[in-house]
Amino acid sequence: MQVLTTRVFNNGNSQAVRIPQAFQLDVQQVEISRADNGDLVIHPIKPKRGDMLLAALTQFDDDFIEALAEDVLTPQTLQDRDAL
Repeated sequence: MQVLTTRVFNNGNSQAVRIPQAFQLDVQQVEISRADNGDLVIHPIKPKRGDMLLAALTQFDDDFIEALAEDVLTPQTLQDRDAL
C-alpha cells in the first residue's frame, strides 16, 4: 500500500486535506466517514450513468438534432444478401 504525507489546512470554516497527485480523484464528490479507530475514509462517488447520459445529451446542438430528425424520415434501402 502506498502511503504519502500531506498537509491539513483551514479553508474558510472547514478543514481541508491536500490530496497528492498520486491519489488524485476523478470525481466531483466523495463520501467521507470516520472509522471506530479515528481513521478517515474517503470513497469517490461516481456519477450515475443516467446523469452522465443527460449531460452528454445537452452537448448536441440544434443542427445535429435537425439532421437526426431528417435522417429518421429518410427511407432506408434494402440490402442485397445471399440466400442461406
